[in-house]
Amino acid sequence: MSLAGDWLTLQETLPERWSRAELRLDTADAQIADRASRLLAPAQPFRATPTTLRFASSVDGSALSPDAVTRLLRLADESRVIARLELAGTTVAEPEQEEAAPSLVDAWLSATSVLPPDWSDLYAELRFVSSDYIEPGAVLCVPINPRREGTRSALRFRSARRAGYGASPLMVQRCLERCDEAGLRGTVEILSVLSDTRLVATQGPTWMVAGRNV
Repeated sequence: MSLAGDWLTLQETLPERWSRAELRLDTADAQIADRASRLLAPAQPFRATPTTLRFASSVDGSALSPDAVTRLLRLADESRVIARLELAGTTVAEPEQEEAAPSLVDAWLSATSVLPPDWSDLYAELRFVSSDYIEPGAVLCVPINPRREGTRSALRFRSARRAGYGASPLMVQRCLERCDEAGLRGTVEILSVLSDTRLVATQGPTWMVAGRNV
C-alpha cells in the first residue's frame, strides 16, 4: 500500500477525539531517509535514527493537518520513496467542561438576599440569553405580569413583599422555577427597590421609566 494510503488507514484507527498523531517513517537506508526528509520538509520531520523519521499531524494547529500530511505522502509515493509508516502515539483532546449556569431561581434568591430586611417593593428585570426564550418565558411568567423591554431579550416585572401592586416573592420564585424546568437560561437583576412603603388609597408606588409608568 502507498504511504498516503497507510496514513488514511491509520486515521481510521485514531480515537474519536484525537488532537495530535505522532508518526514514524521507517526506511531501508539513510539515503532514502534523506530523500523522504526533503519531501516531508513542511512537516518538520526529525531523524530519530539514520533510517527513521518522526513527524506529527494534528487537528488543533500544533502540526500539519491530516490533509496536508496526505499531500506530502503522495509526493513521497510519486517519488518512489519506499518506507513503512506507523503510528507512534496519539494525544486525545480533553472534553470541554461547560460551566453550569446558575438557575434563575438561584439568581433571584441571590439578588433578594442583599436587599434591606424592610424592603417592600421592587422593580426587576429577567434577562434571557436568547431571544428564543422570550415567548415561552412570558407564558411561564404570566402570574407576575411581565413586560417586554423593547427589542431586548428581557422581561421586566414588579414584586411586592407584603401588599400592593406586584407579585409576591414566592410567586416570582415559582415562575422562575418553571422557566428553569423548561431549560430557559438567563439572569435576574433588581433595578429599583423601596423599603417600608405605606399604601394610602393606592396599590403601591409608581416607577417612571422613559416617561411612562411601570
